Amino acid sequence: MKALCVVSLLMAALTVTPAANADAVSLQNGDHLTGSVTGADGKQITLKTDYAGDIKIQLTAIKSMSSEKSLYVVTSDKKMVNGPIAIENSTLTVHTKSGDVQVPLAQLAVVRSETDEQAYEKSLHPGLLNDWAGDGEIGFAVARGNSNTTNVNLAFNAGRKTLSDDIKLYMSSVYAQNNATVGGGVTASEILGGARYDRNIAKTLFAFASGDFMHDALQGLNLRGIYSGGLAAHVIHSSSTTFDVLGGVNYTRETYTSNASSGIPAGENVARNLPALTLGEDFTHKMGKSTVFAQQFFFYPDLSSLSQYRFSLDASAATKINKWFGWQVSVSDRYVTDPPFAGTSSNDIIVSTGLSIQFTH
Repeated sequence: MKALCVVSLLMAALTVTPAANADAVSLQNGDHLTGSVTGADGKQITLKTDYAGDIKIQLTAIKSMSSEKSLYVVTSDKKMVNGPIAIENSTLTVHTKSGDVQVPLAQLAVVRSETDEQAYEKSLHPGLLNDWAGDGEIGFAVARGNSNTTNVNLAFNAGRKTLSDDIKLYMSSVYAQNNATVGGGVTASEILGGARYDRNIAKTLFAFASGDFMHDALQGLNLRGIYSGGLAAHVIHSSSTTFDVLGGVNYTRETYTSNASSGIPAGENVARNLPALTLGEDFTHKMGKSTVFAQQFFFYPDLSSLSQYRFSLDASAATKINKWFGWQVSVSDRYVTDPPFAGTSSNDIIVSTGLSIQFTH
């Protein structure tokens, strides 16, 4: 008989203990919920339950709540306290080691678990190899028979955005060759690329440094490098749309070599070094859940000769088909007012489309 009583008491203890250790929430309408409080923002609290998964509860609907585990509470004025919490009469109380701290719910910014707090602190200072995302595109076409051509185009975009800075890398290229016996040769050979680093100064103000590069064999351009720096502002900065305006100065260096195979008399070299302004805008918009449109335009007026200028335009639309696979269309345009060799065009445009591989790290 005694053994039966002992077993009954043990079973009762096992049944009661999980409920006793669970966080308890009482609502204004009289309902009572139990689970584990995992976090909160200024409007609602998240309760993890075994019977319904995560439940979002409006703070205004809570009459009282208590949690025995230690949580991190951040107020609207950026102060943080740590300890078990309780809610009563629209006031959150944090039981810290040094005493109770009361926070009106109207001043509550966020509540994080210990795991979420560690992840948040890590996100403030991520390693350089972390938080990258981007996509790569490749297109290839070959024609044989009456036509004898080869075409290859590549595009690559990558970015790393943190709470304090932003890095962008981009590249696109096109190569086309006509293999006909008569009138054949390279008909396109261009490579565009660049990088930009943004550093936040204030909520809407940031500094930037960038480099934009171009090689164009048919124009005779070995390499053009435009190295810019300046200040910029977030005009629109929402979850779906961003629009930035940028202004600064740059140093431009470009070298040309004439190429007889491209129809230009061979043997002439030209080098240019000049100061210029950098004026630009950068626009990104999410269209629905799967498509992102991105566009940036930069205008570079030559300070040594105001009638001369360069500009660059890059635009793309990328649509996700699944998590890592998508389709992309991109357009890149580079313009210079005075290419040094007669018979070469001032404007070079690359239009590419194809399937893309998307990645995150």
